[in-house]
Amino acid sequence: MMADKLTVDDDLIRRLARLLEETGLSEIEIGEGQQHVRVARADGGAALGAVPLPAETVAALPEESQPAAAEVDASHPGAVVSPMVGTLYLAPEPGAPPFAALGSTIREGDTMFIIEAMKTMNPVRAPRDGKVTRVLVSNETPVEYGEVLALVE
Repeated sequence: MMADKLTVDDDLIRRLARLLEETGLSEIEIGEGQQHVRVARADGGAALGAVPLPAETVAALPEESQPAAAEVDASHPGAVVSPMVGTLYLAPEPGAPPFAALGSTIREGDTMFIIEAMKTMNPVRAPRDGKVTRVLVSNETPVEYGEVLALVE
């Protein structure tokens, strides 16, 4: 017996994104049975598309609106690449502003993220001065070695 097929309600996702903006919430999750949709936004305030979406949300989006994984190459001069496997945090503690929000200006060596690996907090530093033009990760998500986390231009 096949599992129930996921049905996508584009209007629902758009309404949830607008609700995030209107209420100032950082994420909304709804579900029924085995189907769940979670819409989250970066602390910078942009919903749906400013940052990569959690896997559950991406899976619920129509194929043409899903972010292309190969869009950003680790060889890009402003690529901020994960130096290790671990859990990524955008801010120093829950409720604190992010280290480097979308659109913020940073200096080479500034902490942009924290990666927790084996109960140790490791800073991920900016490779150069510039403006954060893309944040490709969400808070409290697992990252892999060599994964592009953000772009600084």
